[in-house]
Amino acid sequence: MRKLLAIFALSAPAFPAHAMFSGGAVPQRFGWLAFAVFAAIISLTMYVTWLAARRVRSTQQFYAAGRSVTGLQNGWAIAGDYLSAASFLGIAGLISLYGYDGFMYSVGWLVAYVTVLLLIAEPCRNIGKYTLGDILAFRNDPRSARLVAALSTVTVSVFYLTAQMVGGGVLVKTLIGIPYEVSVIVVGVLMLAYVVFGGMVATTWVQIIKAVLLVTASLLLVAFTWAPHGFSLPGLLGDVTADPKVQAQVAKLLGDAATTMTPEQLGQRFLEPGLFLKNPVDQVSLGLALVLGTAGMPHILMRFFTVPNAQQARVSVLWAMAIIGGFYLLTLVIGNSAAINVGAATIAGMDKGGNMAAPLLAQFAGGGAESLLGNLFLAFVAAVAFATIVAVVAGLVLASASAMSHDIWVGVVKGEHATQQEEVRAARVSAVIVGAVAIGIGIASRDQNVAHLVALAFAVAASGNFPAVLLTLYWKRCNTGGIVLGMIAGAVSAIALVLVSPNMSYPLLETAKAQQVIDSAPATIARLEATAAADAAAAAKLPSARAALDANVKAAEATVQKFAGQTSSLVGLEKPLIELKNPGLYSIPVGFLCVLLGSLFWKDPRAEEMWEELYVRQNTGIHAEAASEH
Repeated sequence: MRKLLAIFALSAPAFPAHAMFSGGAVPQRFGWLAFAVFAAIISLTMYVTWLAARRVRSTQQFYAAGRSVTGLQNGWAIAGDYLSAASFLGIAGLISLYGYDGFMYSVGWLVAYVTVLLLIAEPCRNIGKYTLGDILAFRNDPRSARLVAALSTVTVSVFYLTAQMVGGGVLVKTLIGIPYEVSVIVVGVLMLAYVVFGGMVATTWVQIIKAVLLVTASLLLVAFTWAPHGFSLPGLLGDVTADPKVQAQVAKLLGDAATTMTPEQLGQRFLEPGLFLKNPVDQVSLGLALVLGTAGMPHILMRFFTVPNAQQARVSVLWAMAIIGGFYLLTLVIGNSAAINVGAATIAGMDKGGNMAAPLLAQFAGGGAESLLGNLFLAFVAAVAFATIVAVVAGLVLASASAMSHDIWVGVVKGEHATQQEEVRAARVSAVIVGAVAIGIGIASRDQNVAHLVALAFAVAASGNFPAVLLTLYWKRCNTGGIVLGMIAGAVSAIALVLVSPNMSYPLLETAKAQQVIDSAPATIARLEATAAADAAAAAKLPSARAALDANVKAAEATVQKFAGQTSSLVGLEKPLIELKNPGLYSIPVGFLCVLLGSLFWKDPRAEEMWEELYVRQNTGIHAEAASEH
């Protein structure tokens, strides 16, 4: 660990601030400031890792932090694991671009923890030990259950991991100008340090630190940007509907339908559903995937094994719900404040998905792009976003490494015959392998659209993992045949449906949409000028409206150039076969149905014999520590 810290310290001069932090949202002359903030947060987490490394000697300490984490601590750690860069940057960006629909993601992810609290947390803690495979192997055939659980864990983790690595590289490069490859490598090296040296102990405390920093950054943003509105939500939303930048964004999203609407109607439309999630069925499908996918995420399930008893598992979920819920309420203010203070055109100009909304708002709140305080605030938010990505990636890598070492190597290959030292060593080797693959995929996926991977991770978890875990816990007839068939069929159907869904890039459709924006720009300008000539108020808003239109046209031209010469998606389609962005409405029933059918047509006396013990243990916690002995 000391060698790793020394290498990090010696390598810092090789990347001077003026070289690394240039070309991003932070002006070059303030690059040293961003470097200092990043270095402070990274140094803090590395120090925590060094302290944790001195405690990790057994498998229980490596996988479950010695079951010594309190409910409050685990609640913060769950929040740190769950509040990814997509939660902080993505949701704020979606609200700033699409208004009401963006906030629906916050609601979906918050409601998900009600499912976790009522159905998953306590039973999993009582019958499992370290991994998803432990839960499924309790009453089913251990080898088959562990193998299919490990494959599912690695699949879900790699999908989510790749999206985080690519998102981290792109976001940090956009924010502060660090070269993409350097950003991905730094994320990978830090993540490996947390996992390899500190295991679950270090990962837990890094997630706690990151969650505290994330909530602090959000509270500061809200305090600075909501104060001018008197901390009144009606006052803030009233200014949102009257803002010309918001009205221009709505007009862009509605297209021809906006020509008959007044500015006031355009502003009010921002606070109504349908600008982003236009299909109500798609909203239901998305909600199912978010709610059920959370309960099937392996790195979330692992967190319940770190507490000493089932009561603390319930306490940890309650704290997590409070922290996550409070945070998501803050995104409502952050997103709307970014919409009126920064503007959708500026936000989308830096990142098409809107991920720059919160950092740019921080820069505005601190005094603007040319101020020291503004760039200090932006650097702090950027560093928190970076720590967010690293902490989530560490949790995913630990889940994958645990599945590879504990379920496959110890459970399947060694037949449960391995010393603790051998298992910890195997877990660390597995973490290095997963980390190296993640870094390689992250670098290779530069400039690729990986947004569908997040949908894919939740869809696989909801369609494959959740039905198997739920029915194993609550249905007496569930057995090995059911969980193997259900997990495989659920995962395969989710992957197949995402590959033919609107989440993929379809060059012909993207180009046509962009060309329509370019072709309609002259008529839109003429309409704006005609309105300005007859209305003094409209004339005052004309410059900002023209600037927004110019930014949209430039983005459209970039899209046309990007897809030049391309005609089909990754799987050779010119248009999606299904209209749902998230296939949960189709793939989740497939997963449940296959668990039911597989269990009914497969005879497994052991599963039925173990039912009574499982029922007693999951409800009472008696002999919970011996769960993995079966």
